[in-house]
Amino acid sequence: MSESRRVDVGELQQLLQTAPGQAHGRLLTAALAGDRAAQLALAQAYLEGIGCERDAQEALYWFQHAAHQSEPAAMNMLGRCYENGWGASVDYALAAVWYRRAAEHGSHWGLYNYAHVLANGRGVPVDRAQAFVYFGLATGAGHARAMHFLGQYYEYGWETPVDLGKARELYRRSAEAGDYRGQCSWASFLAEEGRLEQACTLLRSALVTAPAYFAAALLEQLKHSRHPELRALAG
Repeated sequence: MSESRRVDVGELQQLLQTAPGQAHGRLLTAALAGDRAAQLALAQAYLEGIGCERDAQEALYWFQHAAHQSEPAAMNMLGRCYENGWGASVDYALAAVWYRRAAEHGSHWGLYNYAHVLANGRGVPVDRAQAFVYFGLATGAGHARAMHFLGQYYEYGWETPVDLGKARELYRRSAEAGDYRGQCSWASFLAEEGRLEQACTLLRSALVTAPAYFAAALLEQLKHSRHPELRALAG
């Protein structure tokens, strides 16, 4: 597709919110013409059912097209499709391959997801030392969730000497970037420092944004806190 004919995908993504059917048609035209950014946006639209019926197989198809044109975000999303069984059978090994490729092409989500599969041995042998490296790279790219997990390595001495100062700083950065795990870990440090009002504010935010399973576990943990202020959050 020539530069003169290239679509403004950002404009079309905004149009998806106001006139989704019209935007979807224009994305499909551009995707068929080979525009990798349009292919990525179209795949996401199919995955979420924006401007069209949800169709995970069609999403997978367009993620594949964009990924084979070296679109890093599409590579990462292919990994998610294979990890979660969206449009294809679950294949952890293939998910790891695409996460690694996304990471190699500079995707911060690819770096984070590849770190996770290395840490958990999902589709690849467990390699916590390499996971530590990739969490560090994702953190350097500004990934809020990676900051939290890297903080755990420093807090617990996984693959690196314990460094509570580094852990504290990483949790703070993760929390300030809005990650609910980071908010919980930063709140724990604040509570130990006697800054309970700030800790409570962070925990309330985490309870709102965290998925149900995490929020339920957090509430159970708060019930047994030695701090009355934190116990009060659990009702």
